Amino acid sequence: MTGLATEDALLRNASDVETFARRCFLGSPGDQVGIELEFLVFDRTDPARQVPPARIADALPPLPGGSVVTFEPGGQLELSGPPGSLPNAISLLTADVNAVRRALRDAGLTLGGVGLDPLRPARRQLRLPRYEAMARFLGRLYGSLMMCSTASIQVNLDLGDRPATRWERAHLLGPVLVAAFANSPLSEGRPCGWMSGRQAVWERLDRTRTAAVPASDDPGAAWTEYLLDARLMAVRGTTGNGDGAETYRPVLDGSTFRDRLTSSEHPPTLADLSYHATTLFPPVRPRGWLEIRYLDAQHPARWPVCVAVTHALVMDDRAADAALAAAGPCAGMWSAAARCGLAEPRLRGAAEACFRAALAALPRLGAAPALVCEVAAFADRHVTPGRTPAADLLDLARGPGGLPPGWPVEEGRI
Repeated sequence: MTGLATEDALLRNASDVETFARRCFLGSPGDQVGIELEFLVFDRTDPARQVPPARIADALPPLPGGSVVTFEPGGQLELSGPPGSLPNAISLLTADVNAVRRALRDAGLTLGGVGLDPLRPARRQLRLPRYEAMARFLGRLYGSLMMCSTASIQVNLDLGDRPATRWERAHLLGPVLVAAFANSPLSEGRPCGWMSGRQAVWERLDRTRTAAVPASDDPGAAWTEYLLDARLMAVRGTTGNGDGAETYRPVLDGSTFRDRLTSSEHPPTLADLSYHATTLFPPVRPRGWLEIRYLDAQHPARWPVCVAVTHALVMDDRAADAALAAAGPCAGMWSAAARCGLAEPRLRGAAEACFRAALAALPRLGAAPALVCEVAAFADRHVTPGRTPAADLLDLARGPGGLPPGWPVEEGRI
């Protein structure tokens, strides 16, 4: 980065921020996908009990696919698979998910593939300094829910040789994909009023960092403005006692990065800007690749459908053209998608067209016949009748006597 070769280089003005922002759209010209899966983890004998991350970690086996294991503040388990072609990325991560499911079952635990904890109240289990600052900044109610009770599928896609095209596709398809894969209708055992309660939580957080980056013919310029106008979450420092430990001071006065850039007292560095960017959570975030962040977690056996459809519609030109012709009129319907899912007629019609386009594209992308069949089965079960995965969970909760005993950890429930 010209003029900003080191992390401690001071930022002079907004043009330096623009240089950083535009580099976020410079990446591999290929067609690889990286997949990050978050799962809630439940105790099989007492689903309402919080499960400490240490207990989960102790139960995990060596992972044959090479996924990286991390934990979110509420103890959610995250598996980040190696990037690769669609078939290889799904194959490696599937092997790891299956190994984790077997090991956790032997330890009396189970994975919950759902976007919002359906039973337990938010309770933070990791107390790292950056999480302490984040919790103070975001607030007790929705901040705690986001940090401790949500789980997602993140699909990371190469930008290709036309980054602006894939960036636009990921945004225009967003509401339709949110609706099709909405899978978080319950909170503390009761319907929360949304098919994607997880998305509803994100909408109630600081919108300077969770709203979509505005549409623009120049996404680099739009990302620059987003970086500048987003509120600062925290300022990093060190303890000063020689151990080099980092500290995080929450910024609670509403200051934006633009404000700090013009401050003569504490001018920011490239490292400060890089950290600031990691605290921003728009539905699609550029990082040298596209992070698609708006998808609810899915059942541990069905997440490949979500990844395959998203990949096909963004990466395959023919599929994208057909999908966008149907999804274009639904652009911006993020709230309706989260609240109604496929019960909203426009979103349902667009989803049917999108799944047809994905099914036609997947063989061209090297998807195995079994995966194509899984996508078709999902479409038959959920898209054609307009029943998102959330509808199945609502049926359980609204049935006679409410949630069945042992729910949600019975095999196949979530």
